[in-house]
Amino acid sequence: MYYIGIDLGTSAVKLLLMDETGRIANIVDREYPLAFPHPGWSEQNPSDWWSAVCDGIPALLDGFDAAQVRGIGAGGQMHGLVVLDKDDNVIRPCILWNDGRTQKQVDYLNDTIGTELLSRCTANIAFAGFTAPKLLWLRANEPENFARIAKIMLPKDYINYKLTGVHCTDYSDASGMLLLDVQHKCWSREILDICGVTEAQLPRLFESWQPVATLTAEAARLLGLPAGVVVCAGAGDNAAAAVGCGAVGGGKCNISLGTSGTVFITSDTFGVDSRNALHSFAHADGGYHLMGCILSAASCNKWWNEEILRTTDFAAEQAPITPDRLGTNDVYFLPYLMGERSPHNDPAARGAFLGLRMDTPRAAMTQAVLEGVAFAIRDCVEIARAQGVEIASSTLCGGGAKSPLWREILANVLGIPLTLPQTEQGPGYGGAMLAAVACGAYPTVQACAQALVHAKSTTAPDPALVEKYNARYAVWHKLYPALKASYVEMEALQ
Repeated sequence: MYYIGIDLGTSAVKLLLMDETGRIANIVDREYPLAFPHPGWSEQNPSDWWSAVCDGIPALLDGFDAAQVRGIGAGGQMHGLVVLDKDDNVIRPCILWNDGRTQKQVDYLNDTIGTELLSRCTANIAFAGFTAPKLLWLRANEPENFARIAKIMLPKDYINYKLTGVHCTDYSDASGMLLLDVQHKCWSREILDICGVTEAQLPRLFESWQPVATLTAEAARLLGLPAGVVVCAGAGDNAAAAVGCGAVGGGKCNISLGTSGTVFITSDTFGVDSRNALHSFAHADGGYHLMGCILSAASCNKWWNEEILRTTDFAAEQAPITPDRLGTNDVYFLPYLMGERSPHNDPAARGAFLGLRMDTPRAAMTQAVLEGVAFAIRDCVEIARAQGVEIASSTLCGGGAKSPLWREILANVLGIPLTLPQTEQGPGYGGAMLAAVACGAYPTVQACAQALVHAKSTTAPDPALVEKYNARYAVWHKLYPALKASYVEMEALQ
């Protein structure tokens, strides 16, 4: 038997075929365009996602018996606003998770509506990437489109709709909309009223492993699959990645170094960060989690190498950063290339290098990029620790995790061991695992993770290096507050 996992990312969809033992039989990816219509805006056409899936799944199944496929599960980029009209046509391009146009709406929600009410109703406050501020932006700036909305969906939910004809979402992904009462797992009518939408315009809620439906005849024909294939509700990308890394059940942590960076801390019980600097979301295993999210992680390294250094040989750029250089770099980097979410909630924040001198080599700047992202991840970890949450170790996933140097830097910046799973395919693998649970191959998500997820390697911190990085983090941590007023002035000049 086979299960298909869909990882609907920001730049591409990655599709994987997993057998019942957890072995990955095949992987296919298909890229699609990303549009930046204005500075700070980020959009995609949902039709491009579906075209990529329709092109990719037949290629994924090439050489395999499609009749053996039992289920499909998706993990997808969170927060994106997909709006459909009464005929289920997409009204406008999706406004993505890393879009920063909604600062006015975020300020209205946090300052006028108030963070206390938002936290009571949704367990979170407003951030620029969340879905609710985008609805308010749409109502104010595109009233004709807002008036046409019949259904509000998230990116991976649009794929599930195209697969099944059902308007659905899961609790983990819905948690990031600022429309869900996370504690009670229902839509918050008070926040819906504030945003001017109704419960009828929202998708039906499911647990991540629950079956939504089987494939429609049209979807089965397009994909070359049997019509009886089960589609589960799936999960937001970070929750799906946590499942794929085995971070299920209480007291676990998973860190992702993808396009964005996340710290994902699991809990069996509902809880809220008292500062609301971390997100309080439902988890794909039926429990809950706290999550810190930095908007630019591996994307910083990609930007530095490809756009500035004009190279794709990332390993060659890291080669001069020998062990003796770790903990000694006096160049600092702020990774706020798309503004920042956790813990600053500041779309106006920008990236910066500090500490440059005439003798600064390019390797020091490359190292500063890797360390700056690690320091930003530590910002999120420190917020959790301040709430009494113990983080003794973590699993690690995402493209940045493939770098041994970055793993070593991050382990020592955080002061904890970091474990790579044997199968490191993040949201796609988690999606396939959720599909296996939906089809009855495993009784629970926890049982599935225990059976399929195994450790590949662990990077342990060095106490002497931890001490050095503690001192440098103390310096780095003061840089954003020192520059915050300048960011405001820069924004005013745009």
